Amino acid sequence: MEKIIKPVSGFVALFFAIMSIIVAVVIFASNGDGANPLLSFVAVLFLLVFLFLVKGLMVVNPNHSNVCVFFGKYVGTVKENGLLWVNPFYKAYKISLRASNLNGQILKVNDKMGNPIEIAAVIVWLVKDTYKAGFEVSDYDQYVKIQSEAAVRHLATTCPYDSLEDNTASITLRDGGEKVNDLLEKELNERLAFAGIEVREARISHLAYAAEIAGAMLQRQQATAIVSARYKIVEGAVGMVELALEQLSKKDIVHLDEEKKAAMVSNLMVVLCGEKAATPVLNTGTLYQ
Repeated sequence: MEKIIKPVSGFVALFFAIMSIIVAVVIFASNGDGANPLLSFVAVLFLLVFLFLVKGLMVVNPNHSNVCVFFGKYVGTVKENGLLWVNPFYKAYKISLRASNLNGQILKVNDKMGNPIEIAAVIVWLVKDTYKAGFEVSDYDQYVKIQSEAAVRHLATTCPYDSLEDNTASITLRDGGEKVNDLLEKELNERLAFAGIEVREARISHLAYAAEIAGAMLQRQQATAIVSARYKIVEGAVGMVELALEQLSKKDIVHLDEEKKAAMVSNLMVVLCGEKAATPVLNTGTLYQ
C-alpha cells in the first residue's frame, strides 16, 4: 500500500553541508601537514557529515515522485516538489505522475457475430498508486500497453459491429458512441487497478470492417439503404394515391369504376415511384376510348 513521506527541506540540509565542508577545509588548512591528529580527525568528521548530507539531497519535479526503499524494504513515496533531503541510505526510484496518452495500434479481431473488423483505441492514463506501479508489476508502462490491447479485443468480441447482423443488440460498436467508450474505460480500470493505474479517458479511434469483407459489407449497407429509401417512397406514393382518389370522389370531379381506379393507381405508382421522369401520353377522347 502506498505511503506518503514528508522529507526535510533540502535547503536546510544544503546549508549545513556547505558549512561542514567550509569547516573541514579551514581545519585542514590550519592544521598544515597534520601536526595535530585530533584536528585532522575532526576535519574528517566534518567531511563525512558533508558527504552524508549531500548524499541525501533529492530534487522532485512537479507531477513526479520518488519511491524510497531502505535495504529492500519499501519506506514510502515522496510526492512533495522541490529540493528535499531524505535518509542517504534510501534508494529512490523515479515515477512520473503525469497523464500519458496511449495511441493503440490497429487490431484485427472478430466481432460478436464473427465478422473480422479493425479496431483501435486512444487511452489517457496516469499512475495513482506508486507502490503498485513500482512493485506489483515489472514494467507498468508495458503492462498498460498489453492490458489495453486485451481490453480492446475483449470489447470487440462482446459487441457486434452494427445492427445489420443482430437487430436485438442494445449496443453496437459503430452506433454505441459514449456507451462503448464507457464500457472500454470501465474494463481498463478493472484490469489496470492491479498496477495502480487510473484510466481517465478511453475512446475508439479507428473502427472498420477488415479489407477482405469491406466491399461485401459496403454493398450490403448500400442495399439496406436502398431498400429503406424505397420503402419510404412507396409509403409516400400510396398515401398520395389514396389522397388523390379521396379528393376526386369528395369533390365529385370524376366518377371512376374499379377498373379505371386500378389503372389510375397503377399509373400514379409508376410516376411517383419511378427513378426517371415519366413521359405523359395525352388522351383526347374519353376515359373509355
